[in-house]
Amino acid sequence: MKKRLFLGTLAAAATLPTMQFARAATPARGPALLTVTGAISKPNRGPFEPVRDQMMHKQKLSFDKAHAFDFAELSALPAIAIKPTLEYDGKAHALRGPLLLDVLKAAGATLADSGKIVLRAVDGYAATITVAQARAQRYIVATQMDGAPMALGGLGPLWAVYDADKVAEMAGRPVQERFGSCPWALYHIEVQA
Repeated sequence: MKKRLFLGTLAAAATLPTMQFARAATPARGPALLTVTGAISKPNRGPFEPVRDQMMHKQKLSFDKAHAFDFAELSALPAIAIKPTLEYDGKAHALRGPLLLDVLKAAGATLADSGKIVLRAVDGYAATITVAQARAQRYIVATQMDGAPMALGGLGPLWAVYDADKVAEMAGRPVQERFGSCPWALYHIEVQA
């Protein structure tokens, strides 16, 4: 009888470490495309792992908790469309995806206007913007360009971008100077409260 009680208690105790993240959010079902770290309250995965997070390891990143988004979770968020003129061909292109701040809200981010958001691409390029800037310029996490998913090796699969044509202080600049704070091939966002 005591052996059964012991085994039952042991089985229940084994589930305790995983319950913390199970309560917070549903883990990504597909491969993670975007990892949000920092000042978040809805993690769905545990801390940094040097092997699992090899790209982050090479870029000297670390975290205690994160929210990993797969394509389905990003696609389930309300999306908007923008049509900025891009520097690559000087033409307007239709970009579609959720608002950056909606993505961060889904991760439980702290979004005070003075907070900072570090947007990081797979090649290590990083741009820092404020929450106020992301809100005012209506940054999106683009998942589609001209009606099709964006491929890795192009500008995708994710691109943090805004419609520079509709932002007065940027629209007057040459198109090559408008997107320095918009890393394509986005894979990591750090929220700094």
